[in-house]
Amino acid sequence: MTRTYDAIAFDLLTALVDSWSLWISVAGDEARGRAWRQASLRIVTKAGRYRPYEGIVAEATAATGLPPAKAEELLTRWRELKPWPETPDVVARLAGRRLAILTNCSQRCADIAAQATGGRFELVMSAEKAGIYKTAPESYRALLAALALPADRVLFVAGSPHDVPGAQAVGMDVYWSNRLAQPLPKGARPPLIDAPDLTALPVLIPGDDP
Repeated sequence: MTRTYDAIAFDLLTALVDSWSLWISVAGDEARGRAWRQASLRIVTKAGRYRPYEGIVAEATAATGLPPAKAEELLTRWRELKPWPETPDVVARLAGRRLAILTNCSQRCADIAAQATGGRFELVMSAEKAGIYKTAPESYRALLAALALPADRVLFVAGSPHDVPGAQAVGMDVYWSNRLAQPLPKGARPPLIDAPDLTALPVLIPGDDP
């Protein structure tokens, strides 16, 4: 099965990049690191209009019971973010297509994480640039407006469960890189593809392979 789209838009910090490992490393403990990352996700997905991502990280740090200095350490070590193993190859195989990013963080953090993937993106849209956090519909619409494309011409590559209904709500098809085999949020429609990683994406959307 293949599909034709004019652009592919990616979630960044879960779909393309292994942000979890950095949270765990800074926390110094896997369970606390995962809880910290989950806390940050809960806060950003309910945040609505943009407020500084650094403050959200600090809020998640406090909610997890970690020392306040851990928030600053996380942001200082942001350049240590690494892509998932298949990310560079998948993005390279899609070279020549319009590729974009929509992510829930500051523009500085978004640019650093996008660079870590090794890919070239026409647009890196942070929540700061959009003025609002996912999963507000306005966030996805800001992406579509910047690309000057209708929703049905853009495939959204989700990493987190909440991005599936979020992108669907504005009319985008969704490929879900569901690494943890998580369930869909209650009431959400199944995505076009529910895969364990990004590997099947170039098969669904043939790129310009060498």
